[in-house]
Amino acid sequence: MKAATNLEQLLEELKTEPKPLPAESLERVAQAIAAIFRVQTDEVAILELLPPGKLLGFVLPEKFRAVGKIPLNSTTALAARTARERRSDITNNFASTRHASVFEGVPLGRRQSESIQKIMSVPIVHGEQVIGVAQISRKGTSPNDAGPDFCPSDVTELQGLSSLLSRFLALHRSG
Repeated sequence: MKAATNLEQLLEELKTEPKPLPAESLERVAQAIAAIFRVQTDEVAILELLPPGKLLGFVLPEKFRAVGKIPLNSTTALAARTARERRSDITNNFASTRHASVFEGVPLGRRQSESIQKIMSVPIVHGEQVIGVAQISRKGTSPNDAGPDFCPSDVTELQGLSSLLSRFLALHRSG
């Protein structure tokens, strides 16, 4: 859990940053999370439940903020289902499932043919309340190109970061 320790140290450093956190700080958080799961920073997504609790908004990747919000009652958005059902999920054939794809059209420095092939999604919980969703994906032109499948131990590791991710969301919001 050395990488998680790095994330924890980074969050300590960010306490003194202006709020909301500047883009460089958000990028550092994405890098720390990406290192844990051996993915690229554009494969890390953190969403927060926005007041009054009907929409999810992206914190990471920052470029997704301008694209829009995800209604919690969406029937096609994995993030909405994760938050609603408070249940973690692994989908290693994501490209072939029905899902909201509007965010995949946002250029993040990859070829257009590279899309999310595999994804895991976990609720971020504070106390008894879901306050957001963390998603780690593997992108590529095909499932094989994207890398190894996610497995239950990956989800367990992401769930184990929930308290740190909760602190990150609180840090980002406080002002």
